[in-house]
Amino acid sequence: MTATITVIGGPTALLELGGLRILTDPTFDPPGEHPAGPLTLTKTTGPAVPPAGAGRVDLVLLSHDQHPDNLDDLGREVMAAAPLTLTTPEAAARTGATPLRPWQHHDIGPVRVTAVPARHGPPGCEPVVGQVTGFVLTGAGLPTVYISGDNAALEHVEAVAARFPAVDVALLFGGAARAPMFDEPLTLDAAGMAAAARLLKAGKVVPLHVEGWAHFTEGPPDVHAAFAEAGLTDLLLSPPPGRPVTL
Repeated sequence: MTATITVIGGPTALLELGGLRILTDPTFDPPGEHPAGPLTLTKTTGPAVPPAGAGRVDLVLLSHDQHPDNLDDLGREVMAAAPLTLTTPEAAARTGATPLRPWQHHDIGPVRVTAVPARHGPPGCEPVVGQVTGFVLTGAGLPTVYISGDNAALEHVEAVAARFPAVDVALLFGGAARAPMFDEPLTLDAAGMAAAARLLKAGKVVPLHVEGWAHFTEGPPDVHAAFAEAGLTDLLLSPPPGRPVTL
Protein backbone atom coordinates (compact mmCIF):
# COMPACT_ATOMS: atom_id res chain seq x y z
CA MET A 1 0.00 0.00 0.00
CA THR A 2 1.02 3.61 -0.49
CA ALA A 3 0.94 6.84 1.49
CA THR A 4 -0.12 10.30 0.35
CA ILE A 5 1.28 13.48 1.83
CA THR A 6 0.13 17.08 1.58
CA VAL A 7 2.66 19.63 2.86
CA ILE A 8 0.74 22.45 4.55
CA GLY A 9 3.61 24.59 5.83
CA GLY A 10 6.25 24.66 8.55
CA PRO A 11 6.06 21.34 10.43
CA THR A 12 2.50 20.67 9.32
CA ALA A 13 1.65 17.95 6.83
CA LEU A 14 -1.34 15.72 6.23
CA LEU A 15 -0.40 12.07 5.81
CA GLU A 16 -2.94 9.60 4.44
CA LEU A 17 -1.90 6.10 5.50
CA GLY A 18 -3.89 2.91 5.97
CA GLY A 19 -7.18 4.76 5.54
CA LEU A 20 -6.27 7.27 8.27
CA ARG A 21 -5.75 11.01 7.89
CA ILE A 22 -2.83 11.95 10.13
CA LEU A 23 -1.78 15.55 10.82
CA THR A 24 1.67 16.52 12.09
CA ASP A 25 2.28 19.52 14.39
CA PRO A 26 -0.74 21.69 13.48
CA THR A 27 0.13 25.28 12.53
CA PHE A 28 -2.56 27.23 10.66
CA ASP A 29 -2.17 30.84 11.85
CA PRO A 30 -1.47 33.61 9.33
CA PRO A 31 1.92 35.35 9.29
CA GLY A 32 2.68 37.46 12.36
CA GLU A 33 4.44 37.55 15.70
CA HIS A 34 4.05 34.83 18.32
CA PRO A 35 5.30 35.13 21.93
CA ALA A 36 7.42 32.17 23.06
CA GLY A 37 8.60 32.72 26.62
CA PRO A 38 11.25 35.45 26.55
CA LEU A 39 11.33 35.39 22.74
CA THR A 40 9.00 36.49 19.97
CA LEU A 41 8.91 34.20 16.95
CA THR A 42 7.92 35.71 13.62
CA LYS A 43 5.91 33.65 11.16
CA THR A 44 6.61 34.78 7.59
CA THR A 45 4.41 32.44 5.51
CA GLY A 46 0.86 31.29 6.04
CA PRO A 47 -0.40 27.73 5.55
CA ALA A 48 -1.00 26.41 2.03
CA VAL A 49 -4.23 24.83 3.28
CA PRO A 50 -6.67 26.54 5.70
CA PRO A 51 -7.93 24.60 8.72
CA ALA A 52 -11.20 23.72 6.99
CA GLY A 53 -9.28 22.54 3.95
CA ALA A 54 -7.54 19.83 5.98
CA GLY A 55 -10.82 17.91 6.07
CA ARG A 56 -11.29 14.97 8.41
CA VAL A 57 -8.38 14.40 10.78
CA ASP A 58 -8.25 11.02 12.53
CA LEU A 59 -5.00 11.51 14.41
CA VAL A 60 -2.70 14.38 15.36
CA LEU A 61 0.97 13.62 16.01
CA LEU A 62 2.30 16.47 18.13
CA SER A 63 6.05 16.58 18.68
CA HIS A 64 5.58 19.22 21.41
CA ASP A 65 3.19 21.97 22.40
CA GLN A 66 5.44 24.58 24.00
CA HIS A 67 6.52 26.47 20.87
CA PRO A 68 4.11 28.30 18.55
CA ASP A 69 5.98 27.25 15.41
CA ASN A 70 4.83 23.69 16.18
CA LEU A 71 1.39 24.38 17.64
CA ASP A 72 -0.31 27.73 17.15
CA ASP A 73 -3.76 29.08 18.01
CA LEU A 74 -5.65 27.76 14.98
CA GLY A 75 -3.64 24.56 15.22
CA ARG A 76 -4.95 24.05 18.74
CA GLU A 77 -8.50 24.32 17.42
CA VAL A 78 -7.81 21.69 14.77
CA MET A 79 -6.19 19.44 17.36
CA ALA A 80 -9.12 19.85 19.75
CA ALA A 81 -11.51 18.67 17.04
CA ALA A 82 -9.48 15.53 16.28
CA PRO A 83 -10.48 12.33 18.12
CA LEU A 84 -6.91 11.47 19.12
CA THR A 85 -3.64 13.31 19.67
CA LEU A 86 -0.41 11.55 20.64
CA THR A 87 2.40 13.56 22.20
CA THR A 88 4.95 13.74 25.03
CA PRO A 89 3.85 13.24 28.64
CA GLU A 90 4.72 16.89 29.33
CA ALA A 91 2.53 18.17 26.48
CA ALA A 92 -0.24 15.68 27.28
CA ALA A 93 -0.50 17.06 30.81
CA ARG A 94 -1.11 20.53 29.39
CA THR A 95 -3.39 19.64 26.48
CA GLY A 96 -5.34 16.55 27.53
CA ALA A 97 -3.79 14.51 24.72
CA THR A 98 -2.64 10.90 25.02
CA PRO A 99 0.96 10.60 26.27
CA LEU A 100 3.63 8.34 24.83
CA ARG A 101 7.10 7.90 26.24
CA PRO A 102 9.98 6.93 23.92
CA TRP A 103 9.48 3.42 22.47
CA GLN A 104 5.89 3.16 23.71
CA HIS A 105 3.29 2.58 21.02
CA HIS A 106 -0.39 3.15 20.34
CA ASP A 107 -2.42 1.28 17.74
CA ILE A 108 -5.11 3.03 15.73
CA GLY A 109 -6.77 1.08 12.93
CA PRO A 110 -4.05 -0.68 10.92
CA VAL A 111 -1.34 1.76 12.04
CA ARG A 112 1.00 1.35 15.00
CA VAL A 113 2.44 4.66 16.21
CA THR A 114 5.68 4.32 18.16
CA ALA A 115 7.10 7.35 19.96
CA VAL A 116 10.85 7.70 19.42
CA PRO A 117 13.50 9.83 21.14
CA ALA A 118 14.17 13.41 20.06
CA ARG A 119 16.13 16.32 21.50
CA HIS A 120 15.29 19.90 20.58
CA GLY A 121 18.80 21.30 20.55
CA PRO A 122 22.28 20.57 21.91
CA PRO A 123 22.90 18.22 24.87
CA GLY A 124 21.51 19.69 28.08
CA CYS A 125 18.90 21.84 26.37
CA GLU A 126 15.88 20.08 27.86
CA PRO A 127 15.38 22.32 30.95
CA VAL A 128 15.03 25.28 28.60
CA VAL A 129 13.21 23.85 25.57
CA GLY A 130 11.28 21.00 27.21
CA GLN A 131 10.37 17.53 25.97
CA VAL A 132 9.93 16.67 22.30
CA THR A 133 9.24 13.42 20.51
CA GLY A 134 9.38 11.83 17.09
CA PHE A 135 7.20 9.04 15.76
CA VAL A 136 7.47 5.93 13.60
CA LEU A 137 4.37 4.60 11.84
CA THR A 138 4.20 0.94 10.87
CA GLY A 139 1.56 -1.59 9.84
CA ALA A 140 1.05 -4.75 7.85
CA GLY A 141 1.40 -3.95 4.18
CA LEU A 142 2.06 -0.26 4.91
CA PRO A 143 5.20 1.79 4.28
CA THR A 144 7.21 2.59 7.41
CA VAL A 145 7.19 6.34 8.05
CA TYR A 146 9.54 8.23 10.38
CA ILE A 147 8.51 11.70 11.58
CA SER A 148 11.45 13.35 13.28
CA GLY A 149 9.78 16.19 15.14
CA ASP A 150 12.10 19.00 16.21
CA ASN A 151 15.07 16.69 16.73
CA ALA A 152 18.66 17.92 16.49
CA ALA A 153 20.34 14.70 17.73
CA LEU A 154 21.70 12.32 15.12
CA GLU A 155 22.36 9.75 17.85
CA HIS A 156 18.59 9.52 18.30
CA VAL A 157 18.18 9.01 14.56
CA GLU A 158 20.75 6.22 14.79
CA ALA A 159 18.73 4.59 17.60
CA VAL A 160 15.59 4.76 15.46
CA ALA A 161 17.43 3.19 12.52
CA ALA A 162 18.58 0.33 14.75
CA ARG A 163 14.99 -0.52 15.72
CA PHE A 164 13.40 0.23 12.34
CA PRO A 165 15.91 -0.83 9.67
CA ALA A 166 13.51 -0.30 6.76
CA VAL A 167 12.26 3.30 6.76
CA ASP A 168 10.40 3.91 3.52
CA VAL A 169 9.60 7.58 4.07
CA ALA A 170 11.30 10.05 6.42
CA LEU A 171 9.63 13.34 7.24
CA LEU A 172 12.62 15.30 8.49
CA PHE A 173 12.19 18.60 10.32
CA GLY A 174 15.09 20.95 9.59
CA GLY A 175 15.67 24.67 9.17
CA ALA A 176 18.64 24.92 11.58
CA ALA A 177 16.45 26.95 13.93
CA ARG A 178 18.37 29.19 16.27
CA ALA A 179 17.72 31.00 19.54
CA PRO A 180 20.05 33.45 21.31
CA MET A 181 20.51 31.28 24.42
CA PHE A 182 22.19 28.46 22.44
CA ASP A 183 25.31 28.36 20.28
CA GLU A 184 24.05 25.38 18.27
CA PRO A 185 20.90 24.92 16.17
CA LEU A 186 17.74 23.68 17.83
CA THR A 187 16.82 21.55 14.80
CA LEU A 188 18.80 19.70 12.15
CA ASP A 189 20.71 21.72 9.59
CA ALA A 190 20.69 20.60 5.97
CA ALA A 191 23.84 18.52 6.31
CA GLY A 192 22.34 16.85 9.37
CA MET A 193 19.20 16.05 7.42
CA ALA A 194 21.29 14.34 4.74
CA ALA A 195 23.17 12.44 7.44
CA ALA A 196 19.87 11.36 9.01
CA ALA A 197 18.61 10.14 5.63
CA ARG A 198 21.74 8.04 5.22
CA LEU A 199 21.48 6.60 8.75
CA LEU A 200 17.85 5.64 8.17
CA LYS A 201 18.54 4.20 4.72
CA ALA A 202 15.38 6.10 3.82
CA GLY A 203 13.60 5.37 0.58
CA LYS A 204 12.28 8.93 0.30
CA VAL A 205 12.76 12.10 2.35
CA VAL A 206 10.21 14.89 2.66
CA PRO A 207 11.71 18.04 4.24
CA LEU A 208 9.42 19.82 6.70
CA HIS A 209 9.88 22.83 8.96
CA VAL A 210 12.43 24.42 6.61
CA GLU A 211 10.48 27.56 5.74
CA GLY A 212 7.97 30.01 7.11
CA TRP A 213 9.68 31.35 10.26
CA ALA A 214 12.31 34.06 10.76
CA HIS A 215 14.34 32.05 13.28
CA PHE A 216 15.13 29.38 10.68
CA THR A 217 18.63 29.95 9.32
CA GLU A 218 18.39 27.50 6.39
CA GLY A 219 15.75 26.85 3.77
CA PRO A 220 14.88 24.48 0.91
CA PRO A 221 17.85 25.52 -1.29
CA ASP A 222 20.24 24.54 1.52
CA VAL A 223 18.54 21.16 1.84
CA HIS A 224 18.81 20.46 -1.88
CA ALA A 225 22.47 21.53 -1.91
CA ALA A 226 23.33 19.30 1.07
CA PHE A 227 21.60 16.27 -0.42
CA ALA A 228 23.34 16.88 -3.75
CA GLU A 229 26.72 17.08 -2.03
CA ALA A 230 25.95 13.81 -0.20
CA GLY A 231 24.88 12.11 -3.43
CA LEU A 232 21.34 11.69 -2.11
CA THR A 233 19.36 13.94 -4.43
CA ASP A 234 17.23 11.02 -5.63
CA LEU A 235 15.84 10.61 -2.11
CA LEU A 236 14.39 14.10 -1.89
CA LEU A 237 10.71 14.68 -2.47
CA SER A 238 9.63 18.32 -2.09
CA PRO A 239 5.98 18.50 -3.16
CA PRO A 240 4.49 21.95 -3.74
CA PRO A 241 2.66 23.04 -0.58
CA GLY A 242 -1.00 22.20 -0.71
CA ARG A 243 -0.72 19.59 -3.44
CA PRO A 244 -1.17 15.92 -2.42
CA VAL A 245 1.59 13.60 -3.59
CA THR A 246 1.48 9.82 -3.42
CA LEU A 247 4.71 8.29 -2.19
